[in-house]
Amino acid sequence: MRCPHCNEEIPGVECPQCNAIVPAGGRYCLECGVLLMDSDKDVEFPDDFDDRVLCPDGTCTGIIVDGRCSECGKEPGSSDEAAEA
Repeated sequence: MRCPHCNEEIPGVECPQCNAIVPAGGRYCLECGVLLMDSDKDVEFPDDFDDRVLCPDGTCTGIIVDGRCSECGKEPGSSDEAAEA
């Protein structure tokens, strides 16, 4: 799987529901929306909005929790953000 913006290779995994390739570490499948993470590993979101860090991917609505985006799994400093620095 390649980033559509920088053409960098993105590690991917197969969705167990629809077999689409989705970014490794993502919380949901980008094709069918099925939850990919174990339900026992619920993400704890910061209570204060001021403490939230937005995903570095400008098209994602997730926030950074435990070093990864809560939606797409992207890490800060990867891909486009690293290229812009």
